[in-house]
Amino acid sequence: MSQNQKRLAVAPMMDWTDRQCRTFHRSLTKQAVLYSEMVTTGALIHGDVPRHLDFDEIQHPVVLQLGGSEPQDLATSARLAQKWGYDEIDLNCGCPSERVQRGSFGACLMAEPDLVADCVKAMVDAVDMPVTVKHRIGLNEMNVQDNLKDYQFTLDFICKVASAGASQVTIHARNAILKGLSPKENRTIPPLRYDIAKQLRIDAQKHFPNLKVLLNGGLETNGDIARYWNDFDGFMIGRAAYHTPGMMLDWDEMLETDGQAFGHFFGVDQWNRITEELIGQCARWLKHCEATGEHFHMAAITRHILGLAHGKGGSKHWRRKLSDYRLLGAVKTEQDIRSFFEDANQELRMYVEQEDSDRL
Repeated sequence: MSQNQKRLAVAPMMDWTDRQCRTFHRSLTKQAVLYSEMVTTGALIHGDVPRHLDFDEIQHPVVLQLGGSEPQDLATSARLAQKWGYDEIDLNCGCPSERVQRGSFGACLMAEPDLVADCVKAMVDAVDMPVTVKHRIGLNEMNVQDNLKDYQFTLDFICKVASAGASQVTIHARNAILKGLSPKENRTIPPLRYDIAKQLRIDAQKHFPNLKVLLNGGLETNGDIARYWNDFDGFMIGRAAYHTPGMMLDWDEMLETDGQAFGHFFGVDQWNRITEELIGQCARWLKHCEATGEHFHMAAITRHILGLAHGKGGSKHWRRKLSDYRLLGAVKTEQDIRSFFEDANQELRMYVEQEDSDRL
């Protein structure tokens, strides 16, 4: 992956950014960086490694996010990631869930910056690939906006992981409240501090000019990304990208035009191309299941694409078909796959063709 240009990335999200989701996202953008779901070191060291690490080659550039706090376990897991062909390793220091805290990783690790630095160094020493860190802008009642000590805590955290060898940090611009808020509430209640994240980038790069600083949290549209384009080295988008994946159709052009081009027109040619790629993805998954004896069910893919037609005429029909487990369960052959998508597309294609005609 190029270390020089801006980055646009889809955030790691548990139960969402799995193998099938990432393959679908790659059909929308060739340049965005895709992240795995967080995988714990214990799952790799003691569990089914292929199940956790297998991915489709077309997903490159793809990053494995690890959860853990034991340096040697993280080093072992990083070696596995390199063996499997991942492009980067990311350490999760941002998830506030109590389940993750019980494993002594995620956002609670920010309280132990020396340990995080040891974890980063262990991975950097173990592999020949970039190591990055995703973290929150602060913890609990910290006031990084008005309290210099709290601001310095987060700046020191960034500088310590950079000194240990991290090539990039991604700042979720909200505090992590470790007690009293659910993960969902942690994504909405703590205020966003984009201005502080911007200043942290400026101050960290005084000491580490090659460190890349990405912004995460609360970015809902490509217009939001463009608004802060010059303030960060890239942007990581989570739920907005998952629920309205059509926004990714702009990302390659945004990267090529330095953030100037956005506001895609979802025409019939593009819709047909994406549909064919989805049919191909489902057919490959069917063949894989036939070869391995795994259970094939279209929902493994269709659950990730419900929002593709967001805001389009015919989208209700699309979502209804893609959510009908009776119809999905009846798909058994490659011809069934094609017929299924032709039916789901029926109303959408009519509206998209009309939009194309009106545009002319």
